[in-house]
Amino acid sequence: MKRIKTAIVGASGYTGMELLRLLLTHPGVELVAVTSRQEAGKELGRVFPRFAKAAGAGLVFTAPEPAGIAATGAEVAFLALPHGVAAPIARGLLDCGVRVIDLSADFRLRDAAVYEEYYGQAHPAPDLLETAVYGLPELRAEAIRAARLVAAPGCYPTSILLPLLPLLRAGLLDATSLVANSLSGVSGAGRKAELSLLFCECHESVRAYGIPKHRHLSEIEQELSLAAGTRVILTFIPHLIPVNAGILTTTTARLREGVAPEAVGEALEAAYGGAACVRLLGRGGCADTKHVTRTNFIDIGWQYDARSGRVLLLSAEDNLGKGAGGQAVQCFNLMCGLAETAGLQNF
Repeated sequence: MKRIKTAIVGASGYTGMELLRLLLTHPGVELVAVTSRQEAGKELGRVFPRFAKAAGAGLVFTAPEPAGIAATGAEVAFLALPHGVAAPIARGLLDCGVRVIDLSADFRLRDAAVYEEYYGQAHPAPDLLETAVYGLPELRAEAIRAARLVAAPGCYPTSILLPLLPLLRAGLLDATSLVANSLSGVSGAGRKAELSLLFCECHESVRAYGIPKHRHLSEIEQELSLAAGTRVILTFIPHLIPVNAGILTTTTARLREGVAPEAVGEALEAAYGGAACVRLLGRGGCADTKHVTRTNFIDIGWQYDARSGRVLLLSAEDNLGKGAGGQAVQCFNLMCGLAETAGLQNF
């Protein structure tokens, strides 16, 4: 297998660590650059002792300069950076001929005005939005294969979109009735020192946050609306739970008049029956985060509540895996002509 020269830009955060875990042992990857302003000048194996015996442990963290990254021979770069910071680096890398997989929010939206509304700043590279491919491999594989710039979806959106999109495309749901409740591990907030994320604040506690307009709503509603062919408004309630990683989402919606409940299972099977990273649990199947953490699987089950006339969609994923680094590697594999699951430790 040809080894693709690869860079991780912003490799010192939780998502960057997950990318390191996957790419250091990926049979098709030669890791040639890791960047971090905070850790610049330090060896990878010293910053992260867990990787001390890995083949790339001697790599030295550098500053995230596009020209320097390109000079290493990198053909593909993963950007694990905050929104607003990623776009200028993405532009510089693209100008140097490096393909980019961006894990920030900078290229997930098609409309720069929506980005400004949700992220509180003007988009730093609006001219690149038309070229970016929203990186859901199960639904956009062909576009991802040909892309120079892939926008990896957010963790919450992945858990909500994959169950819903086939049902909206098939016209099974009342698009005005969608409600999603998600519960996420604390790593979803990033690797930072913040009072609300301290152990004593999170342990033995569950709380909602980011309501009523969490930033991820912007990309969720964009993709739902594209699938439904009309504007879709979603009620989204995220919660923080005292685990390191994992997302559980329960989404409810009314069936359209005349639609039989069995059509839900049929639509999911038609969409994902052959998908390598989706496990369908069937009617009555309840997804559980303990079965998906440290994998690139998303588990999806469903049920129908005849009393309320609502479908219940239940999904679980690892927010750092299928919700971030793992899904980005899945996109990388498609872009580079590799097996879709190459390097993904799924069990």
